[in-house]
Amino acid sequence: MSVVDVEVLERSGAGQDPRKRQQILDGARKLFLAEGFDAASMGDIARAAGVSKGTLYVYFDSKEVLFAELVREEKIRQSNAIFALDHADRDVAAVLTRLGRAFVRFVTAPKSVQAVRRVIAIAQRKPELGSDFYTLGPRLCTFRLAEYLRAQVAAGLLEIDDVDLAAGQFLDLSQSTISRPLLFGSPDRPTEERIDKVVDAAVHMFLTTYGRAQTGAPRSVHQDDFSA
Repeated sequence: MSVVDVEVLERSGAGQDPRKRQQILDGARKLFLAEGFDAASMGDIARAAGVSKGTLYVYFDSKEVLFAELVREEKIRQSNAIFALDHADRDVAAVLTRLGRAFVRFVTAPKSVQAVRRVIAIAQRKPELGSDFYTLGPRLCTFRLAEYLRAQVAAGLLEIDDVDLAAGQFLDLSQSTISRPLLFGSPDRPTEERIDKVVDAAVHMFLTTYGRAQTGAPRSVHQDDFSA
């Protein structure tokens, strides 16, 4: 992913007022939370946002597009918080553990699961929205972790040929056996202990595969082994 891909955050079109656009998004967010997506009409959204229906359509041509934009905003906000990684932090095990636990708690939160389900359904009719969600959601997260891993490879702490692949592998390992059942409607919420156990196993597997001892020989890694 290029820097341009990562930083495509502004969506205001020519002649649009960013403040008006945000006003509409704020109104829609409150309405969706109060009434649900299916019950809300574009007329309802316009009233909740305090704009005319004509103005609403200038900014968003459907409630599906509006919903996808709200999800995109939340994904970027969470990504900025969870994936704010210090490339100079050489305690790789601790960094991955903190990241993995925060990431899995976010993606398994009920509102996150519901949002992903809705976006997948919308993508059947509007594939571009699904692609956009993926680019500024999962792909952005992978990109930011890959940048951290690349710095650790340069520091001699990790040995990875393809950091983008390795970043994706770690994020998948961290939510293994946890997130997929929720997407398919499982009522069983993962406990905090279960999340921690799965993430700890992911960290161990990742560093056993990609870790380097200070002598350069791969080995099973404990946190102290990766302190600068």
